[in-house]
Amino acid sequence: MKPLDPRLVRTARAVRVYLAVTVVSGVAVTGFVLAQAWLLSHVISGAAEGAGAAELSWAITAVAAVAVGRAAVAYAAEAAALRSAAKAKSELRRRLVAHVTGTDAGGADVTDLDGDEPQGSMGSTDARRPRGSSGAEAVWLSGQAGSEEGTSTPRAGELVTLATRGLDALDDYFARYLPQLVLAVLVPVAVLVVVAGADWISAVVIAVTLPLIPIFMALVGWHTQARTQRQWQLLNRLGGHFLDVVEGLPTLAIFRRAKAQAAIIRRITDEHRRTTMSTLRVAFLSAFVLELLSTLAVALVAVEIGIRLMYGMLDFQTALLVLILAPEAYLPLREVGARFHASMEGVAAAEQVFTELERRRASGVGDGDSEALHPAPAQRARSRSLQESTELERRRASGAGAAESEADPQHPQSGARSRSLQESTALERRRASGAGDGDSEAPHPAPVESLSLHQDSESERHKALDERSTAPWIRLDQVTLTYPGRDIPALDRASLVIEPGKSVLLMGPSGSGKSTLLSLLLRFLEPTSGRVLIREPGASGTPDTPDTEDGWIPLDDVPPDRWRRRIAWVPQSPYLFADTVADNIRLGDPDADMDAVRRAAELAEADTFIRALPQGYETPLGERGARLSAGQRQRIAVARAFLRDAPIVLLDEPTAHLDPDNAAAVRVAVRRLLAERTGVVVAHDAHWADAVDEVVAVRSGRVEPGVHS
Repeated sequence: MKPLDPRLVRTARAVRVYLAVTVVSGVAVTGFVLAQAWLLSHVISGAAEGAGAAELSWAITAVAAVAVGRAAVAYAAEAAALRSAAKAKSELRRRLVAHVTGTDAGGADVTDLDGDEPQGSMGSTDARRPRGSSGAEAVWLSGQAGSEEGTSTPRAGELVTLATRGLDALDDYFARYLPQLVLAVLVPVAVLVVVAGADWISAVVIAVTLPLIPIFMALVGWHTQARTQRQWQLLNRLGGHFLDVVEGLPTLAIFRRAKAQAAIIRRITDEHRRTTMSTLRVAFLSAFVLELLSTLAVALVAVEIGIRLMYGMLDFQTALLVLILAPEAYLPLREVGARFHASMEGVAAAEQVFTELERRRASGVGDGDSEALHPAPAQRARSRSLQESTELERRRASGAGAAESEADPQHPQSGARSRSLQESTALERRRASGAGDGDSEAPHPAPVESLSLHQDSESERHKALDERSTAPWIRLDQVTLTYPGRDIPALDRASLVIEPGKSVLLMGPSGSGKSTLLSLLLRFLEPTSGRVLIREPGASGTPDTPDTEDGWIPLDDVPPDRWRRRIAWVPQSPYLFADTVADNIRLGDPDADMDAVRRAAELAEADTFIRALPQGYETPLGERGARLSAGQRQRIAVARAFLRDAPIVLLDEPTAHLDPDNAAAVRVAVRRLLAERTGVVVAHDAHWADAVDEVVAVRSGRVEPGVHS
């Protein structure tokens, strides 16, 4: 890490002006230091020799004036430094955002790192690109583009951390480190020259001991550089991963993956804490070492001055002058070491910004934007966000030995539903080995209790497997739901009965309460009044009346996590993580092998386009699935649902905003998914009426049964 990075100096003209101001102020401070030392020695020696107050009044006044002048120069220099830091941070952020998005409102060449080329320069790739061609930029923004094989570019959360917290740390660099660096160059040299003129023996002692401090500073700097880089990398990783988890939290909650992600965030946070404390420990120890060295050096000067003064070999005023100046020679070097540690985080962030800008300029990203459907080969290290959570889940579930019981012959829909996946022996092995997770992306935040870490007992796993094998009756009994702060209910005394193995289409205008009804079924919301009931197949009594004697039980009596084991969720905008295609599908079942993943993709009409990707199922996706089109992302979500193999399927506008071809492919896959499963589909498209058993109209929160297909 260089003491002064030329790229940072060239970032903005304000920085260069500030450097000139810093040098001038450093010269002024050096002059004040020398003047103050001479005046103090004159006043003290004069008083010791019996000079009167009137005789020394001018010197005392001059000492006060020098002290005020020194403080004023320091204040002005720091104020200029903070203004310069603000401009430098603004310029770096502008260039970073311009390179990420591939646009520059000012028309400047965003690849220019020196800031010297005129605006609108045609010498850059980005200046030549027409505005609006942002395909590659979208991929890069999602943290997937790279210049060379194996390179890694930051995710969106890492970019946010870099552009905010990281660059904010440059304040210490400009306001404290650079001024002290200038003083560390000027003051020791000036002091040494003055001391040499007054007492050459003391000058020799200072000249011999002075280089020890920069030598130890360099050793400590080399030792702490790796620690600081590690600290910054962990902070970046924490920011990127945390944003990824928060954005995909509803999906993780239904998949029962949030607990594993919470453990990963806790681990990264703990690593960052340990690294930060380790860096601080080295910084404190280095400050102690530098303080000890300077103290010993000043003591050595004081001892030799005292001995010669005692034997009359040195006059009192000269001895005082040398003794006052000696600490001033070592002080700037000690301070620059301390300020260096404080500014290292900002320098590390600036270096990362320059690395991103230089890599983008060298790689020429944006010269030919490829379509999202056919992305460039993946060239960054795979994200571990899903891999780590999968590994945690596997360890958590290891040794369970749970075996799913065979389909109950009393419930034929269970066996018929399973036959859609029986062509894959891998899926059969999975269903014989343990329960998977659910598919979701909810329109509302997950409740806190669904994210709590817990350990499933073996009996709970067996019960979960039994519950997943069949779909219950579902009944809404006079359900009303009013959002906080609203007077009009989103659902108003809604009643609906969904039979096991039947599919229902909810149609109605936007805002009529369709998605709210799905949120109730997902247990993301609870009714204000009324009840949501379920009844297991084979329960005693008749399902015609919502009585507990007839086997109906309130859904809120069932733990949300246990209920969601039986649900596959395909949202309107499925959240895909920055991981491979296979791992995004495998979110439906972390233990599924590649045969099961491929079979699920085939059933979802996704296998063909996945195989056409550069690395097939191992192709890394951008955040939110930036490498895929909307229809492809939707089919990935359907593949998750197939891999989940849950008896209940909930779909919210699965073909909204899709072109006709993609919408048709999704409808084919969903028809296959709904076969012999209980399904609830929310859609505006009348084509879905042919894929379900019943159409239900939802108007102004009221549920009105429609026509049977």
